[in-house]
Amino acid sequence: MNKMLTTEILKTDTDKTTILIRLLVGSVFLFEGIQKFLYADLRGAGRFEGIGIPFPEFSAVLTGGFEIICGLMVLGGVLTRPAVIPLIIIMVTAIFTTKIPILLGQGYFGFSLRELDHYGFLSMMHESRNDLAMLTGTIFLFIKGGGYWSFDLKWYKSLKQGES
Repeated sequence: MNKMLTTEILKTDTDKTTILIRLLVGSVFLFEGIQKFLYADLRGAGRFEGIGIPFPEFSAVLTGGFEIICGLMVLGGVLTRPAVIPLIIIMVTAIFTTKIPILLGQGYFGFSLRELDHYGFLSMMHESRNDLAMLTGTIFLFIKGGGYWSFDLKWYKSLKQGES
């Protein structure tokens, strides 16, 4: 890989508080991914089928695998920026497949609407609070990088010392 590109991917600041976002984002994705395998009917392929996601078995395994692997990478601050890209895609997909039907009050493009007491904007915002928090956290890490206690910073400093 191009050294300049590698440097840009690993580049991060020395902010020690970034670890709070990494711990939150990484652990949520890690444990959600594990549940897709342990409770496939409730959180994995069964849920994906109920939502209307194509190829639910494959999609759930792929999603769960990315959540576990990328969640672990985020927790360790290992290639944080590349690790959050699949997680951002997962969150955007979750919002479009499960929260937009709540906003519309009906399914669309084959994605089903689950039964709730109310539909519309406020219901969508209530139901999407976790999705929006995870999306915001992943975007934050994409912008900021791994922060102080990360392998990214260690490798970045090593690359910069090699240039001197």
